[in-house]
Amino acid sequence: MNIRIAAVAISSLLILTCVEAVLGQAPSGPPKPGPEHQKLAYFAGKWSSEGDMKPSPFGPAGKFTFMQTCEWFEGGFAIVCHSEGKMQAGTVKGLSVLGYDLGEKSYTYFETNTLGESVFSRGMVEGDTWTWTNESKMGGKPVRGRFTLKQLSADSATYKFEMGSGDEPLKVIMEGKQTRVK
Repeated sequence: MNIRIAAVAISSLLILTCVEAVLGQAPSGPPKPGPEHQKLAYFAGKWSSEGDMKPSPFGPAGKFTFMQTCEWFEGGFAIVCHSEGKMQAGTVKGLSVLGYDLGEKSYTYFETNTLGESVFSRGMVEGDTWTWTNESKMGGKPVRGRFTLKQLSADSATYKFEMGSGDEPLKVIMEGKQTRVK
């Protein structure tokens, strides 16, 4: 009988030890945004943007203006932006999401708009310069894009968008400035 009690006690001790080890590895709560996510805070707020489209195979030249409101998505891992502006094609509305992909160690940007365009880009930040790149197709042909935003201050930035078909070098097709609305 003492052997049975000892066996039950040892088995119970082993089970409790395993349960404690498993519970000790369980996260102590939901994940928290890291420093990469916190860098996205620059984009939160209301922004006024104006610029120039350059003549190119991708569209006509002309001026444009946009208002954009960007807010943290619940949890603090992404910024969601709603925009509305006037371009050569008329009034355009857009929705975009900026985030950080821990697995790929890159920033992400997704946009869709009322012109039927959808864009996914990957990016990085070095100092005060953010750069996103993407590849897509226009008219069945491969196109590369690069969007570069340079922070001038906490409340203003300049930007440019470059595109190129196939192996052609990238060409500036849009330049502008954005200012935080207070």
